[in-house]
Amino acid sequence: MKKPVIFLSLLFLVIGGLLSLGLRSVHSPTDELSPVRSPQEELSTFQLEPDLTIQLVASEPMVQDPVAISFDAAGRLWVVEMRGYMATLDADGEQQPSGRVSVLEDTNGDGQMDRSHVFLDSLVMPRAMALVAGGILIAENGALWLAEDRNNDLRADSKLLIDKTYAAGGLPEHAPNGLWRGLDNWLYSAKGRVRYRLVNKRWQRDSTEMRGQWGMSHDDAGRLVYNYNWSQLHADLVPPNYLSRNKNHTPTTGIDHGLTLDRRIYPIRSNRAVNRGYIPGTLDKQGRLLEFTSACSPFVYRGTLLPEAYRGNVFVCENAGNLIKRNVVTQRGVLLTAHDPHPGREFMASTDERFRPVALASGPDGALYVADMYRGIVQHGAYMTPYLREQTLARKLEQPAHLGRIWRIVPKEKTQVTARKLADASATELVAALSSADGWQRDMAQRLLIERNDNRAGLALVELVRQGREPLGRMHALWTLDALPQTSASAGTRPSDRPALLFDALTDPDLLVSNAALRLLEPLARQDKTIREKLGDYLLATWSNAPIERVLQIALSASVLDAPRKLPLLAGIVTRYDTLALIRDATLSSLPGQEFDLLQRLWASSDWQTRQPAKEIFLEMLATAVIRNRNPAQLNALLATLQTTPANGNWREKAVLTGLSIGGNPAKPVRLATAPPILTKSASPNTTLATVATLFTWPGHERPGRDRLDQASRVAKPLLAADDQKQFAMGRQLYLSTCSGCHGTDGAGMPRFGPPLAGSDWVTGDEKRLALILLHGMEGPVKVGKRVYDVPEILPVMPAHSTMDDGSLTAILTYIRNEWGNQAGPMGKRTVGMTRVTAQGRLTPWTAKELEALPATAASAPQSPNR
Repeated sequence: MKKPVIFLSLLFLVIGGLLSLGLRSVHSPTDELSPVRSPQEELSTFQLEPDLTIQLVASEPMVQDPVAISFDAAGRLWVVEMRGYMATLDADGEQQPSGRVSVLEDTNGDGQMDRSHVFLDSLVMPRAMALVAGGILIAENGALWLAEDRNNDLRADSKLLIDKTYAAGGLPEHAPNGLWRGLDNWLYSAKGRVRYRLVNKRWQRDSTEMRGQWGMSHDDAGRLVYNYNWSQLHADLVPPNYLSRNKNHTPTTGIDHGLTLDRRIYPIRSNRAVNRGYIPGTLDKQGRLLEFTSACSPFVYRGTLLPEAYRGNVFVCENAGNLIKRNVVTQRGVLLTAHDPHPGREFMASTDERFRPVALASGPDGALYVADMYRGIVQHGAYMTPYLREQTLARKLEQPAHLGRIWRIVPKEKTQVTARKLADASATELVAALSSADGWQRDMAQRLLIERNDNRAGLALVELVRQGREPLGRMHALWTLDALPQTSASAGTRPSDRPALLFDALTDPDLLVSNAALRLLEPLARQDKTIREKLGDYLLATWSNAPIERVLQIALSASVLDAPRKLPLLAGIVTRYDTLALIRDATLSSLPGQEFDLLQRLWASSDWQTRQPAKEIFLEMLATAVIRNRNPAQLNALLATLQTTPANGNWREKAVLTGLSIGGNPAKPVRLATAPPILTKSASPNTTLATVATLFTWPGHERPGRDRLDQASRVAKPLLAADDQKQFAMGRQLYLSTCSGCHGTDGAGMPRFGPPLAGSDWVTGDEKRLALILLHGMEGPVKVGKRVYDVPEILPVMPAHSTMDDGSLTAILTYIRNEWGNQAGPMGKRTVGMTRVTAQGRLTPWTAKELEALPATAASAPQSPNR
């Protein structure tokens, strides 16, 4: 184990031990003991939605320690069994090859599995799998492997290494997992930055954005859904890898979007054996968890067996709370939100503390399946506190190990269900299944058509795209065709016919279909100028009448166009939708190296002469990207533009100079061909100009003098070291996207929205107090300086930002504490994380009076990122 992990583990043990000493008299470790129950006894402990019922599918010894489940086309259930996970309180034997992948069959159709095949054993901590042709991809022992069954006996005959670094070096709770097949035929992982795809019988590895912690799924539109143990539901608002294309711009929206701020959970038993149970506010008076601490495996139900009200809902496992949360998702424009339809009562909960839901799935019957590890210990030993250890031993939760159950949830009036299996379906039947109302059927049909590579499916797929009645079927047909080799001689499936098909699909009345066609046209447009020009003309002619969901995809896809069509298209989009942070990020993602060209166009536009906060933000973002691009000719031209700025355009000059100061690096100044007049003026009181001057050299001015560098550093960003400067720059971009709408780009506050941050003791004062405001929000009147702000001068409540990760919040706080004359120095790197832990259980915004009553705190110790 690495030294930092040892240090942190010891620190958590010391802190937990000290804090737990004073709690023993309050929470007796022997109350509400949790005896081991048989599957039939556990069944009686469940509370479920009244119109549903739960059935046992499999249990030990057939299945042990299940952590991932998936159905194959024949209706067999594949189970990853992590039998080495916390087999003892000290994690003994964790690196022993005790794990396995089992295949379970129901041979008599009674709904219970009665036959088990060990497909692959002797695995070290297996954590994820994906069903592929001939076998599975399996993540174990830190690597990714391909295990194949070549004689169809449900036993792996070979094991080939695909990626030795897939999950190397990560602890069990914090290493890549999931291997979720996306609509675009790539396999994605939670807690990982790579994706995989089979092309021409070879596995491709590609980078992608980091997402989530444990488990992943997608909705009907293909949007990836994931979460973190402390934040139950996040999703991508845009397809993968779009917003990360421009190295000159760091997006702040679109990926990792928090769908709900509601962290509350409603267990039906005490949950004292949780890692942070010693922290006041973690448990209520009955010892029940108040909020998520171990959220995992979010699953979008896309089936048809459960009542219609459940379709599209996202279910989230909370194994420490012995429950499953239900979320209803709503789309408004390009944004998604979610809410609990029945606050106070969970979708599923148990009075058995050993009920540990860790994975969800759907199958060919449309039911919702639950993998239950059924054990006492779910916290990994590296992060276990003395409090949890004491609770575990006193309540005899450490044993037995190697149990496990699989459950199925079905409607009460339809307890006997028939699975529609696709293993023996013909090509024609599989194409028809792409239009099924059931998501599992569509996904499986798409996968099988691609794997079989049957030319006979080509014409049927083309016909489905052109004439299919169901939009989802037309969309799946497009993605299936995209993955099939374009070598068929059949009319409509040849490579030369593909552009015509996609251009026709661009006019599809359904946005999912037309946006898929637009995405699939991109690689063709890159390769063919005629296609590129035709696509650009079409987008220019249609974007202004398109709904915002379509406009977003147009802004993303515009990257493939040439400048004569790209620039007017993006200028029009960002002018109309400049108030949407996601549109700003999408626009910049399509402009690598061309940010200055768009800035010039907007500078000359009559729509960009009057000051508006959103336009100010975007000009600043453009300027930041321009200097990160480090093109001397562009920067010379930009600085010359500023020199000729008329007096009434000072807001634009300020925005550009601010952007340059944020994005530049005085340690690596850009060398200009000529001296920029705006930076060679006589001594100027403009401190932003002084900062910008440190970012360049030119003939006769090889490097700013040390005094000038130090002066600019003191004035512009005081007390910040090199790493803090990076935090400051990132915090500025995040602030512009999330905070400036209420507090202004200059921190002076906005009438009817938010009070000023510049010169505010709330900002420059106690770090923990400031972190609490961002984590939970603030309501009521607040005094800044000598003035009290209250409704209607400001909004009644500042919302929480708890769905943002610790690093993002730290960056924002570092920025606002050191801008607009504030000189509070960097935010402690561990303050937000530890504050999130110690304030767990706070479910309402703070008032100024409450915050003022809190004692001042020093920089906080590091947090455990776990349960």
